[in-house]
Amino acid sequence: MEQLKNPVNPTWELDSVFPGGSASAEFQHFLHQLGEDLKTLHERLISMSAPADVEETKAFDEVIEGLQSANARITEADSFVGCLAAQDQHDKKAVQLAAKVTGLRAAYENAMTQFQSVLRMTEDPVWEAWMGRAEISPISFVLSEKRQAAREKLAPELESLAAELAVDGYHGWGQHYDTIVAKVGVPFTDAQGETALLSVGQAANKLNDPDRDVRETTFAKWEEAWSQVADYCADTLNRLAGFRLKMYEKRGWDDILKEPLNINRMSRETLDTMWQVIQEAKPTLVSYLERKAKLLGVDRLNWSDVDAPLGEVTGKITYDEAAAEIVKQFRKFSPKLADFSVTAFNRRWVEAEDRSGKRPGGFCTSLPVSRETRIFMTFGGTVSNMATLAHELGHAYHQYLMDELPQFNQEYAMNVAETASTFAEMIVGDALVKNAAGEQEKIALLADKINNGVAFFMNIHARFLFETRFYEKRKQGMLEPEQLCALMEEAQREAYMDALGNYHPHFWASKLHFYITDVPFYNFPYTFGYLFSTGIYALASREGEDFAVKYDALLMDTGRMTVEELAAKHLNVDLKKPDFWREAVNVVVEDVKLFLKLTE
Repeated sequence: MEQLKNPVNPTWELDSVFPGGSASAEFQHFLHQLGEDLKTLHERLISMSAPADVEETKAFDEVIEGLQSANARITEADSFVGCLAAQDQHDKKAVQLAAKVTGLRAAYENAMTQFQSVLRMTEDPVWEAWMGRAEISPISFVLSEKRQAAREKLAPELESLAAELAVDGYHGWGQHYDTIVAKVGVPFTDAQGETALLSVGQAANKLNDPDRDVRETTFAKWEEAWSQVADYCADTLNRLAGFRLKMYEKRGWDDILKEPLNINRMSRETLDTMWQVIQEAKPTLVSYLERKAKLLGVDRLNWSDVDAPLGEVTGKITYDEAAAEIVKQFRKFSPKLADFSVTAFNRRWVEAEDRSGKRPGGFCTSLPVSRETRIFMTFGGTVSNMATLAHELGHAYHQYLMDELPQFNQEYAMNVAETASTFAEMIVGDALVKNAAGEQEKIALLADKINNGVAFFMNIHARFLFETRFYEKRKQGMLEPEQLCALMEEAQREAYMDALGNYHPHFWASKLHFYITDVPFYNFPYTFGYLFSTGIYALASREGEDFAVKYDALLMDTGRMTVEELAAKHLNVDLKKPDFWREAVNVVVEDVKLFLKLTE
């Protein structure tokens, strides 16, 4: 068994993927070869027509392999460039490479559109025989999904044209947002009176500072910084939404949630049931927010108080301590998960150094060709940082389990992608609460854990409400920054049941998730993943150590069935009914009840 290195290096290593960073000649060759292969694949597909019988379907075996290989390589390239841009926001070469990869993705989408046209034109009896072939059967769910999607879209040549125009006309706007963020600086004056311009990633960490004055001052400067770029952000957001809405209109799609629900392989019924159960539980969370305000000595919590730590957790956590604790707690649930995490730390798959110039936030990205992952975050020594680290390692483990599957089956949706990450975070969070040094530390850790519930039930709900209403209003025309701020604050007031003293009107500008072009509505899947994993965690707690094998099996199925099928097969529950969701929500409710009891 591999031992965790001490000290653990907090910077990642990218040269094993492509040496030389954004100047890598090897990466340039990789992109060139990928472009050539995509061109050949597209030309071949243009010359092919729908198979007339099962024998003719065999001619597509090589094409399917080619598409899966191209998909893996584009993901590899996209991840590599994403890592370069995240580690240094001023790496202009990385921005150019991102545009090149976006072009290659458009070429892949063109080839896929052509392939989907073949799938669409295949007669049902031939289709059933094709999907029944031993070589194809493992990926039949994904192929059937692609066939259905093709039947709901424009003619292949129009979809191809849209994909090509989207490189600069749509994805370009998403990349433009990254340029805006790189220019945003938040002034911060430390205890010694020294003022520095923080990147948004560094400033975001200050918003969780134990000192309320630091939080309030930073939040005021944060709002001011985003207000200064609000016009640019509003332009960007309006253009992204306008492009999407026009595409939906041309395809004949009325419901703005149609695409995100399809991508997440879930029904509207499941989504509505989830929000309904959350709404039932919100008064309990309001009680938590009111008690927290009392403990902080204020009448009502302000926006910058919601995630604030309550009391001191023994000292600052070093990166080495966080890594060791995560591995230790993972091992109690699954030695396989723990061993994987040791590998990730020792092979320097994690970028956690607290330095300027980095992008804000955290992510885990897959490198399916290298069969590796990379995790990005800024570690500032807080419990929240440790939770983020465990969260991202959960993502990485999920991908690790998928590495042996066909590439098409590795494409699991965001809602189930959040399952493994949140589950991993819960393992660590629960252990910290149970092993607290005393009652005050227990209260502090419990509050940190409940903050997740507040984030997923209230903050994410506010994002969902904002985006749903924004898209409806955008159908009538462009929205000014002031309108977006008003819409955002209205959504926050509703989602938090008006429990806060002030809100974050420029949240729409500061949140990257609204500007991601690959996935619309980058919000509700987080809440789904959190609750889905909470329900699974409740089950794991009841079943004990035998559950780890079941858990791995569930994760491996996430790319080849709907969420309703996944839950029915592995958990024997119906997600369209409130029972499972209520059990999951109850885990948070019980935490709040314990918190209220301890703080009476």
